[in-house]
Amino acid sequence: MSLPIITADQRLAEPRGIKGCIFGKSGIGKTSLLWTLDPARTLFIDLEAGDLAIEGWPGDSIRPRTWAECRDFAVFIGGPNPALRDEQPYSPAHHAAVCQKFGDPAALDRYDTIFVDSITVAGRLCFQWCKGQPEALSEKTGKPDVRGAYGLHGREMIAWLTHLQHTRGRNVWFVGILDEKFDDFNRRIFQPQIDGSKTGLELPGIVDEVITMAELKADGGDPYRAFVCHTINPWGFPAKDRSGRLGPVEEPHLGRLMEKIRAPGTPAPRRLTFTPLADGAADHPLPQS
Repeated sequence: MSLPIITADQRLAEPRGIKGCIFGKSGIGKTSLLWTLDPARTLFIDLEAGDLAIEGWPGDSIRPRTWAECRDFAVFIGGPNPALRDEQPYSPAHHAAVCQKFGDPAALDRYDTIFVDSITVAGRLCFQWCKGQPEALSEKTGKPDVRGAYGLHGREMIAWLTHLQHTRGRNVWFVGILDEKFDDFNRRIFQPQIDGSKTGLELPGIVDEVITMAELKADGGDPYRAFVCHTINPWGFPAKDRSGRLGPVEEPHLGRLMEKIRAPGTPAPRRLTFTPLADGAADHPLPQS
């Protein structure tokens, strides 16, 4: 057996899906982004039962109602993880059981994009399930242990997201609500609305793209919706672009956004540059919003 090296040509020829999250305040139009995708190639995972905004959209959907169903659909979409033991979720044994239940995974071959609405509700289903597990009970008293439930919730959510992230051949997009809060110093901050803190903190390191769908306003102009895509932005929105192809602000069209991410990018030597600050600029940091 030779060393399983993947050559550059093989790696570049592999189908590569885009994994990302889109956060925004309630009512900004996150679910309506389905209208910008090809309905014949998109599977809508409807966790919120809030599909009034896409009434008439001709695509397929599934409606998980429990965390167990969310895990089953994840392993059915992403395949088994050979590193896991048979009793663990997402293992080969779990995948085999789900295939026996749902049928041949080839039925999903016609979908190249999975649209999950929303990660906020997925977190709630996960936490509800976690509260009924042995880890959520105190070993001494047998009473509910909230810390144990939150710890299990964080591990479950990260495992679920990581498994879907490794679905190499498909695009997977999660949408979620973005909360606006104020910290102890009365500074405005934005946080994804997900139960517990672990998922929100680790999520940007898992997915390729973190996009905030926000309402912006030009000087003296009318407000408009836009995608904020860069980590460094004047509004403090959570954002990240692993592709290096997106501008700081993009039009709120998910289909065209993915086309731009797949387009030939700027060569790395030109893109990965550092522009030093002008003399004295370091002494005058930018104001916080």
